[in-house]
Amino acid sequence: MKIILNNREEEFDNGSMTVSELLARKKFTFKMLVIKINNKLVKKEEYDTAVIKDSDNVSVIHLISGG
Repeated sequence: MKIILNNREEEFDNGSMTVSELLARKKFTFKMLVIKINNKLVKKEEYDTAVIKDSDNVSVIHLISGG
């Protein structure tokens, strides 16, 4: 499967995966993340059920606060 992840093409062996699987596979461990699939926001409680499919556009945004 091929997806666009943060504006870069990525290829994976499987035909689909959940957001949680993608985060684990790409080693995204930052606590404060915003995930969008095809510009649709995915809530944190949906990470285990939200499915990423071939040709999806996925954004993983790290939230950083400061002052």
